[in-house]
Amino acid sequence: MDERTLDEIIGRYPYPSGRTLGILREVQIKEKHIPMDTLKLVSEKLDTPLSDLFSLVTFYSFFSLKPVGEHLITVCMGTPCHVKGAEKILQSIQEHLGLSGDSSDGKYLETTPDNKFTVEIARCFGACSMAPVLHVDGDLYGYVTPEKIPEILTRYGWKR
Repeated sequence: MDERTLDEIIGRYPYPSGRTLGILREVQIKEKHIPMDTLKLVSEKLDTPLSDLFSLVTFYSFFSLKPVGEHLITVCMGTPCHVKGAEKILQSIQEHLGLSGDSSDGKYLETTPDNKFTVEIARCFGACSMAPVLHVDGDLYGYVTPEKIPEILTRYGWKR
């Protein structure tokens, strides 16, 4: 991200309350991740230790230091979703997209080789009554079953 664009973002957050998270959120949306060089620049401009910003970015699941694909799929692994089969939803997505990986440590972020899809997990979307749920580019899908995954993926350009 160029310095001028970052200055414009910072300028939209003159008040201390929520400033840092707001700035980082805008960077994330614009870049689809937070590049390390941009994080260093934010650190300098806000006169905030890089370690503090790094802690924020690695704490909140919304942020990513790695580039993500064109479409971001987030599978909820909160308790209601987990109990109602979220692991099977994740496995179905992995099988259809040709991904592998282990989410047993509560973290998962993997991108398809063509950079079309990135899959991640999160703890709760606040849509427990529709469990299991997932987001694709911010679109919420509830009552998801493994059988519904191909239909959902097709909406975002996936081909069998």
